[in-house]
Amino acid sequence: MSKISVLIVDDASFIRDLMKKCLRDNFPGIALDEATNGRKAQQMLTRQSFDLILCDWEMPEMSGIELLQWCRAQDSLKATPIIMVTSRGDKENVVQAIQAGISDYVGKPFTNEQLITKVKKALHKVGKLQALIAGGIAKPLGNSAFANDSLSALTGGNPNQVKPASPASAAPARAPQPAPASPRPVAMPSGRGQAQLRLPNGAMTCVIKALSLRDAQIVVKRAELLPQILESAVLDLEQGDDGGGSEVARLNGYLHSIAALEQKPDSEWLQVVFRFVDQDAQKMDYLSRLIARGTAQKHFTPGA
Repeated sequence: MSKISVLIVDDASFIRDLMKKCLRDNFPGIALDEATNGRKAQQMLTRQSFDLILCDWEMPEMSGIELLQWCRAQDSLKATPIIMVTSRGDKENVVQAIQAGISDYVGKPFTNEQLITKVKKALHKVGKLQALIAGGIAKPLGNSAFANDSLSALTGGNPNQVKPASPASAAPARAPQPAPASPRPVAMPSGRGQAQLRLPNGAMTCVIKALSLRDAQIVVKRAELLPQILESAVLDLEQGDDGGGSEVARLNGYLHSIAALEQKPDSEWLQVVFRFVDQDAQKMDYLSRLIARGTAQKHFTPGA
């Protein structure tokens, strides 16, 4: 049986490691290669072929959407499944990816089940999954779907109605649309800015207590959904402006530490250190200016 080859493209090594472990645990013997951005992936794709590409959206040198457009312009890559793995979950961004020829979409942060379901679905469409099932390496594809990251849910139930755009008209968007507003908690401790912590199994409203180029100290309220150390997550920083509007900056990372905010066993609040994993220069520049201002005012919105 020939190996299934997968190219993982993401500027964050932590995210690449998560995907590699997930794939190796579910597909023993799978061949994996990785690239830190779209430009390096482009160079690799000119030298060798892959059965599947898992790609982030916002990366230095060449973004995921630009890599996708380049791939679909190559005769040898037009039919290669490409799954976008990103925290850009707004309908406008997903539609743009569909127009550029995306095969499927997985939202960050993702669970192993979500990622594997999408990978099996993509391999099934190109006739590669059957060999894995016959060899006992993969289980048959089920009917499970995830409304929070499926193309169907984000495109009104029929993604095929979105017409692909021509390469000349499919220019990459640099700023995501504002994310849906989340409920505000009551009696939230004072902090530097409102934010939302998105975990694989749900979201928690929080506030930023301290911010650096390496991490953010955030406070969340204890609830049924409890964050776990080393869990992959996305921090949505809400940035208000004087006009009453707001935008959301999405930062990928993981939970480095969790502790009770108060020195008592029934502490209502948890203090979490969220460690950033993005290597994108635009996001680092954004954080630098945000720290320098000492506030959560809007002045730039990076992608994801």
